[in-house]
Amino acid sequence: MSREHLAALRSALAAMEDIAGARAVLWGRHLAGVLGAGGRLLACGNGGSAAEAQHLTGELVGRFLHDRRPLSAIALHADTSALTAITNDYGGHESFARQVFAHGRPGDVLIALSTSGASRNVVSAAKAAHEVGMIAWALTGPAPNTLAAVCDDAIAVEAPNAATVQEIHLAIVHAICLAIDEALGVTPLKLQL
Repeated sequence: MSREHLAALRSALAAMEDIAGARAVLWGRHLAGVLGAGGRLLACGNGGSAAEAQHLTGELVGRFLHDRRPLSAIALHADTSALTAITNDYGGHESFARQVFAHGRPGDVLIALSTSGASRNVVSAAKAAHEVGMIAWALTGPAPNTLAAVCDDAIAVEAPNAATVQEIHLAIVHAICLAIDEALGVTPLKLQL
């Protein structure tokens, strides 16, 4: 990595530490209540943000740091048959929204990721979440942006490029997972000898 990239990452992380850290804890605690009661998390994004969304859902369905029961979390881009059929039949802007209508229930949560905050299909998913009665949160790049404006809450990362925004998003994803596990009382398993 170049020194400039690492300097930008350090600067963005320092600027976001208090805001993003506190918000991630609040989101994680809320999600622990939703998921612990049998609710569901839906997550979406494009490209690198899709990878971040799938990373988040993988940590919840699998485990983060310690074993616990699996939690219901779906990365909307991961069902390629549904995604491509919806895109073909309804257009790319509906690729996530139709899945939100199919899988989302009142009280569930959507986490929508977009480094630009302008991805049309991600914005449509947030609007669909509201129609269903879900809570919609956004992880975006610099604000103001459309996605942050249509969501119930947003963490907008002030960084000079998409790569740095995504790196900060990953740190936030891990902070959310840690807060979920802590709120659920997940502790390390003791080895039996």
